[in-house]
Amino acid sequence: MFASFRQTTDIVEKRGETTLEPAHADFYRGKPGKPLNLILKARHDFLSIWRENDYTNRVSTMKLFGRQIVIVNSPEAIKYVVATRHENFERKSPQMRRALEFLLGDGLFISDGDTWKQRRPLVNDIVHKNRVPAFGKIMENTSTELVQRWNDMQDGASVNALYEMAGLTAEIISRSVFGNDLGEEAANAVTEGFTSYQSLIDSINIGYFLGFDEGLPVLRTPKLRRSVKRIHGIIDKVVEDHLAGRGDNNSMVELLVRRQSRNPELKLDVVALRNEAATIFMAGHETTAATLTWAWYLLSRAPWVEQSVHEEIERVCGGNVPTLDDVPKLEWCRAVIEETLRLYPPVPILARQATKADRIGDIEVKPASLILIVPWLLHRTEAFFTDANLFKPERFLDGQKPIPYSYIPFASGPRVCPGLQFGLTESILCLAIIAQRFKVRVAEDAKVEPQCRLTLRPRGGLPVTLHRR
Repeated sequence: MFASFRQTTDIVEKRGETTLEPAHADFYRGKPGKPLNLILKARHDFLSIWRENDYTNRVSTMKLFGRQIVIVNSPEAIKYVVATRHENFERKSPQMRRALEFLLGDGLFISDGDTWKQRRPLVNDIVHKNRVPAFGKIMENTSTELVQRWNDMQDGASVNALYEMAGLTAEIISRSVFGNDLGEEAANAVTEGFTSYQSLIDSINIGYFLGFDEGLPVLRTPKLRRSVKRIHGIIDKVVEDHLAGRGDNNSMVELLVRRQSRNPELKLDVVALRNEAATIFMAGHETTAATLTWAWYLLSRAPWVEQSVHEEIERVCGGNVPTLDDVPKLEWCRAVIEETLRLYPPVPILARQATKADRIGDIEVKPASLILIVPWLLHRTEAFFTDANLFKPERFLDGQKPIPYSYIPFASGPRVCPGLQFGLTESILCLAIIAQRFKVRVAEDAKVEPQCRLTLRPRGGLPVTLHRR
C-alpha cells in the first residue's frame, strides 16, 4: 500500500566519442495539481521536480498548500532579487535557516539584518581574495601530502573520491582557518559528522507550507545531536585555544579574535566565534570537496578533456609540482572547474523569503513568499548556454564569459560567497596537483546520481580507482 510513496529519480547520462552529457535528473512528468506527490518527490531529490519548461528564461509562480512560490530563472529578474531589491529578499528561507541553525547558530550564511550587516565585512576581510596568497602554500602542501599517500597504495586502488576530497579540503581549511593541523581523525570526524547531518535533515520544512512563516524547528533527534556534538567539539576546542593565546597569528580565527579585541561592539563571544568559524569551515570545506569530486567524474567520462588538462600541466609546470603562481596559466584547469560549477553547483538552490510585497517580472509577490533561484535550472537553460546539458569546458576559455546573472555558482549580489576566490583557487590548484600524478577513474558501468540535500553530492559518494601517470 506504500508503493506509491516510494520515490526514485530517473537519471540521464549519454556518452559519445567526444561528447558527454553527464548524469542529471530527467524532466518531471507527474500530473499537475498533485502537491503531495511533488513534496514527496522533492524530499527524495529536489533536482527531480523540474519540468522541461522550467529550464527556460522566465519567472513563474505556483502555490503549495497556500504558500506562494516564485521561481526566478531570468538573469534580469535574478539581478532584481539579489542586487536591486536585495534588502527585501536577503532573508534565507525558513527551510535553510531551520536546517542549519542547530549546526551554525547565527553564522553569516543564514543570518540577516543587523547581524549580517555587522559580520559580513569582518568575514569578507578575512577570506578576501588579497589574502589567498597567504594560504597558497597550505593548499600546495596538503594536496602534495594526498598525492604521496595515494602513491603508497597499489596502482588501481579503490577509494571513494567524495571522502578523499572531503578529507583534503577539511585539512586545507583547518590549517587556514584554525592555523594548525586538524589531523586525520578530527578531519574524518567533521566530514562524517556533516555527512550524517545532511542525511538527517529534511529537504522540505512542511510547517512552512502549512502556514508557519518561520517554518517548524528541526526535530533534534539523538543521532542529529551526536553529529552536531562531534563537529562542535572540535571547533570549540580550536576557538578556546585561540582565546587562550595558543593560536596561529596568521589564521582566520586568530584574525577574528584580534578584531573582537579591537571592536568589542561586535560581541563576538565564544559562541559567536564558534558559529562564524563553523560557517567558514563548513562552507569552505564542503563546497570545494563536492566540486572536486564532480570534476573527477567529468574527467573520467571525458578523456579528451582530461588529455588537454594533462598537456597543459606539462606545458606550464613540466615536472614541478603546480604552485599558486601557476594558477593564472592553468586555463584548462580553470575551465574544467568553472564548467563543473555550472553543471553541478555546490548549492543548487538559493531560497529567499520576501519581507514585503513586491513584483518580480510580471509576478506579484506576497509577503513571506518563497523565492527560488535555482542554479541547477539556470545553468542548464539553453537560452544562456548552448548545449546546456553537455560538458564543454571550452565555453570558459579565451576570455568567454556567461551572460551576467546567468552563472551564479557562488550566488551573487551583496550575499555573494565571500570565499569565492579562495574556493576557486583551491579547486584549480588541487585539481592540477593531483591530475599531474594520477588518473581518477569511475567504473564504466557505475550509476552516478546527483543528490541535493544541503549541498549537491553524488548519492552514496563516488567510488573510483586511482592510476599513476
